[in-house]
Amino acid sequence: MNRRLVGLLAAFCLLSACNKDDSVGRLEPITRPRSITQLPPSQAPAPPAPVDPSKVLLRWKLDAPTAYQLTLSTAPGAASAPTSPAASKKKTRASKKSRKRAASTASEESSVAPMAQNSTFFLLRGSTPTAGALPFALIPEAPGGETQQGKMSERGFVLEGLSGAMRNLAVMVLELPVDPVGPGSAWVLATDLVDMNDLPAGFRQKNTQHKSEVKLTSLTPLADGEQVATLEYELFESVTGQQGRLKSKRREHSHAHENAPLSVKKNARGKAAKAPEPPPELSAEVRVRGRGEFLVKAGRWRSWEARMTTHTDGLTLPGMPAGERVLSLKPVEPVPAALLQRQATK
Repeated sequence: MNRRLVGLLAAFCLLSACNKDDSVGRLEPITRPRSITQLPPSQAPAPPAPVDPSKVLLRWKLDAPTAYQLTLSTAPGAASAPTSPAASKKKTRASKKSRKRAASTASEESSVAPMAQNSTFFLLRGSTPTAGALPFALIPEAPGGETQQGKMSERGFVLEGLSGAMRNLAVMVLELPVDPVGPGSAWVLATDLVDMNDLPAGFRQKNTQHKSEVKLTSLTPLADGEQVATLEYELFESVTGQQGRLKSKRREHSHAHENAPLSVKKNARGKAAKAPEPPPELSAEVRVRGRGEFLVKAGRWRSWEARMTTHTDGLTLPGMPAGERVLSLKPVEPVPAALLQRQATK
């Protein structure tokens, strides 16, 4: 009896398993609860940063050829840079040899040509940017002058072309801030007013100072919806040091002293050796103070002017003669046809 009962139960269980529709082991998707309607905060996209209405983005907009007349001239009534009292005292204590060297250096500085011709055209060509680069050209007015080409980004950062003093000039009149700016905002320029590569071989740097600040002082609305951004420039760079002596000359001097006659050696021992005179201190500094008015909507300068002052003592900066000069940038409208034709043949 018990055996029959167990057999019936086993047959019933087997029959129930065969009639079941769902397959054993099938995975069912887990439905999201109705209470969850949004993604967690860590996975949700960040909202865009709010736009500050008091700030503007300064960018060049070169839909058409744009030209500026660049004028670099001696400041009215400016004389050669005066020598500081400390420097004059050092000169009085210097040897005749040092004075001759300083005099020859001063004559060289007076004969150095200016950084650029007094009047040049700075042309920004209206074209489609190539890999984010906008071409520009610095074309001298004087006949026979060499045109210099370059490329910049939309904010005026010089990507390639130009070098030395000419590159500094382009950086000052082209480069704009990276981020939006408002009244009181300040930023720096990629200038190198005193290039260490231009200093003589053997120059030992003692001290350097550097300041680069451009500040947006005001945003003035115009009647046509345009805004004028007024920018003020304060740039300064200086270097001081001494001209080192060549090692080869030192070796020759010591070698000659070792091979000197005995009488010379006795005189040298009996008499106190005179300490060698330290080389005179050399210095160079460049200061730029300027002001410009940039049209925000049009993306170009309305006016730009700066004063550049150079002081040197025993050093020569190529393309940067001592004294004070005025640098101005004025738009030329319309662009002369001859200039466009000349640039088209390049």
